[in-house]
Amino acid sequence: MSNQVSRPNFFWSILTMKCPRCRRGNMFNNKNPWNLKKVFDMPETCPVCAQRYEIEVGFWYGTGYVSYALSVALSVTTFVAWIVLIGMSAHDTRFFWWLGINIFLLIFLQPWLMRLSRVIYLYFFVKYNPNYKTEEPVSEI
Repeated sequence: MSNQVSRPNFFWSILTMKCPRCRRGNMFNNKNPWNLKKVFDMPETCPVCAQRYEIEVGFWYGTGYVSYALSVALSVTTFVAWIVLIGMSAHDTRFFWWLGINIFLLIFLQPWLMRLSRVIYLYFFVKYNPNYKTEEPVSEI
């Protein structure tokens, strides 16, 4: 029997908002993104591998681009699903129904999308390290 520890799944680690370096530590103190007072309440470092989350001052400003891309992707996905399932017509209000539902989804999912954009953005700069217990964390970009 091998003592090798399994490597956590990349996509599951992103969706469950785990540290990119060890993929085990939680990136947010509160698991509920809809607690708006604590939506960005994060520890300074990963509780498992000590990876610093805010690598430099102003690091999180880049998450605006990721959040925008996620919002566009969600809108395109709902639009394609609407066309396939319901269809579009210039003779009725189906487009406006889609628009209203899409706006509702974007507003409702915004706290989760903002957190997810932070996770994805940090994953661009910090890579998984299977030797996180013995090697130093990433300290600068």
